[in-house]
Amino acid sequence: MVGSVGAELEISPSEMNGKVEMNGKVEPLPEEIVPVIPIVLAENGANEDQKVIREIVLGRNVHTMSHAVTEPEADDEITGEREAWMASVLAKYRRSLIERTKNHLGYPYNLDFDYGALAQLQHFSINNLGDPFIESNYGVHSRQFEVGVLDWFARLWEIENHEYWGYITNCGTEGNLHGILVGREVFPDGVLYASRDSHYSVFKAARMYRMDCEKVGTLISGEIDCADFKAKLLRNKDKPAIINVNIGTTVKGAVDDLDLVIETLKGAGFSEDRFYIHCDGALFGLMMPFVKRAPKVSFKKPIGSVSVSGHKFIGCPMPCGVQITRLEHINALSRNVEYLASRDATIMGSRNGHAPIFLWYTLNRKGYRGFQKEVQKCLRNAHYLKDRLRAEGIGAMLNELSSTVVFERPQDEEFIRQWQLACQGSIAHVVVMPSVSIEKLDDFLNDLIEKRKTWFQVGKVQPSCIAVDIGNENCACPQHK
Repeated sequence: MVGSVGAELEISPSEMNGKVEMNGKVEPLPEEIVPVIPIVLAENGANEDQKVIREIVLGRNVHTMSHAVTEPEADDEITGEREAWMASVLAKYRRSLIERTKNHLGYPYNLDFDYGALAQLQHFSINNLGDPFIESNYGVHSRQFEVGVLDWFARLWEIENHEYWGYITNCGTEGNLHGILVGREVFPDGVLYASRDSHYSVFKAARMYRMDCEKVGTLISGEIDCADFKAKLLRNKDKPAIINVNIGTTVKGAVDDLDLVIETLKGAGFSEDRFYIHCDGALFGLMMPFVKRAPKVSFKKPIGSVSVSGHKFIGCPMPCGVQITRLEHINALSRNVEYLASRDATIMGSRNGHAPIFLWYTLNRKGYRGFQKEVQKCLRNAHYLKDRLRAEGIGAMLNELSSTVVFERPQDEEFIRQWQLACQGSIAHVVVMPSVSIEKLDDFLNDLIEKRKTWFQVGKVQPSCIAVDIGNENCACPQHK
């Protein structure tokens, strides 16, 4: 169980250069399965996704790339051929991981970690099924680590140990599903409000729980538009409100103004006993507490739950997350499970028992001071990227308190795949994480600048206008230069 490239892996010089040699030849890496979505633009460059139905088409055949599970033709204990074949497949896959890690920029994962010290635990089936605070009959668990991690986050978000309940989730989506489920159990007839820039899992929750859902407009920054929010609240004034507040939106990294959301609720006539707020802090929920000028996400405010991903800013080899809610709300979900001799208010049954140990290990190793340094590094490097893009005449936007740099979508799908950029319509973004160095950003920028010379030629093809996505002041098209 090892994380960072170069930490405990022995990597040859050819691998570090991004070339994998076999018999003197450079072996091409397998192509990932990436949906290729054709983008239809209006004449002014605006995305016409409201007029055009866009289908996701798999550009590569999954079955031709899969590793088949086969039966040996002979007794392999004698020949050993099967073990050798599997070893070669894994070695090739490892080399592809090294290459893909080297060019990873578009998704919010911290790939700079080393959990070699925890490899000794991979031989145990550690399962934290059930309630973290009530031990079940299954004894191979890591609850003592899980509760330690939960207590750390409870202190971070300012709620006393005897006032909260929570658990280590399998991913950020599960945190949102759980937080919104608690809100629905507290207010069965409540209406879910979420900005249109919210993570797709929020709208998945609305479908799964068959909740009435109001999609609220956003500002250019991606932040929730509280004027539109208030209008929709007044339209449903007779029903309680369940609100998803984004602590960093998926595409633009925008942070909803929690205090303004609360003020808007009260201004629309909703008292604190008629609304439930879930804060989706997937990435920035762990970054904001370490920025002095950032507004606080705190249970001292009338919020119901907060969730954060563990594999994003912290960095973890498996997806995981943390969900914290008020203990007073959890009785609506909790049920006795005789089979486990425990109670359960989680969404899943079996839960990864290794993840809490990984999180506990990093929280202890880095501490508040270590995280603060990493946050400062990310924000500093994000500003560096934005400034360099603009200096090269490329439209770019960076929200305050964010490390997500938004810019024009590259014209080459192969370039997008190479750098693993996340794209939406006419824009793409780079999420600057602790594992993203200035050197990596320079490599990306140099490649982008060189490729743009072939995409855009003076007097022939010009960059599209993306002012509708990032604002006139950030757009670098001919009209807004």
